[in-house]
Amino acid sequence: MAAGYTVNAQGIIDSEDDHNFNNFYKKDLAKGKQAMPYAYLRETDVVWEHFVWRTIDFREKFNQFFYFPTDPNKSTQGRVNLTTAIMNALRDGDIEVYKEDDLVTPYTYEEMMSQLTRSYNFHIAEYDEWGDETEGRDTLITEEFRPEEVYSARIKESWYIDKQDTRQKVRILGLTLVYNYCKDRDGERVCDNVEMFWVPMDDMRVRNALVKIYAYDENNSHSVRTYDDIFIERYFDSFVYREANTYNRTIASYLTGTDAILESQAIENKIFDIESDMWEY
Repeated sequence: MAAGYTVNAQGIIDSEDDHNFNNFYKKDLAKGKQAMPYAYLRETDVVWEHFVWRTIDFREKFNQFFYFPTDPNKSTQGRVNLTTAIMNALRDGDIEVYKEDDLVTPYTYEEMMSQLTRSYNFHIAEYDEWGDETEGRDTLITEEFRPEEVYSARIKESWYIDKQDTRQKVRILGLTLVYNYCKDRDGERVCDNVEMFWVPMDDMRVRNALVKIYAYDENNSHSVRTYDDIFIERYFDSFVYREANTYNRTIASYLTGTDAILESQAIENKIFDIESDMWEY
């Protein structure tokens, strides 16, 4: 009787999808999932606010789930990295992005791709036995955008104090992917970090796109933590590279090396001290 019951139960499970050979149960928790809107906030409730910009390095061990898998066409068990998730949503018209972190000037998928696609003439030469060029030809080389060369992201966030509960809170306003843009300059290969576009992270269209994509958890492959959850819970390592200031400058523009690291940490401490100082009498 026990053996017969097991066979029948397995038949019921498989009857939902008789071609689902990769999983023995149906996975549809993300289908139709919607992000939970933030609580309404009035201007009069904000008694203090400060803007901070951070870098999230995908190469750090804790952040590597943002970067891998680099090739979504291979067997990835349904996993998608952050760059692919955002690029697919932008290509499909599910989200809108902007050129700058003030999130004012729209930026289309076609405009962005044309900026990141590089075309240049490459000279191919042939030489004789004495090392002199005998003949040569120029060929047009086109290098398209490579998602695996996005090694980091930058976020713009607002730290504020809500007088309704006298707590310090934070809201991520925008995110940009940073592309390792390389090109030939004077015979040398030169690479620069280029901000691709800015994603309005406070936009429900963006949050609803990210809430449907699970972020990999190395401790539990069945984890239901989405990319939207990741940013709300701040489940990432980062460092401050800029704060709102009179000169509108980054830390790297006036400090380098250890001094820059110490300045970044000082900004972190200054923000966290704001809330604790409210309760000192």
